[in-house]
Amino acid sequence: MWSDDEIKGKVLHKMTRMGKFHHSHTSIDNLPKGFPPEIRGRVKDMAKELKKEGILLSKPTSYGEEVSINSAYRDKIMYYVNKFLTME
Repeated sequence: MWSDDEIKGKVLHKMTRMGKFHHSHTSIDNLPKGFPPEIRGRVKDMAKELKKEGILLSKPTSYGEEVSINSAYRDKIMYYVNKFLTME
């Protein structure tokens, strides 16, 4: 079973590989892609928590919400990514 920190880590790992920092955004609807079907609902909840922590920046658009990574939280981002990369 995936922990909350592991889900956050996979989201951030995926976004960093895509280069989604500050002015480069992706739709929040794309974040659950690549996760097992049974935890896709939790992915959006974890994205909301990352926004509350300030790690994800939100950009409302006419076609939906877009998000990017706030690189000012580099240490916290690396904590979550390492949680995902070292999961058993």
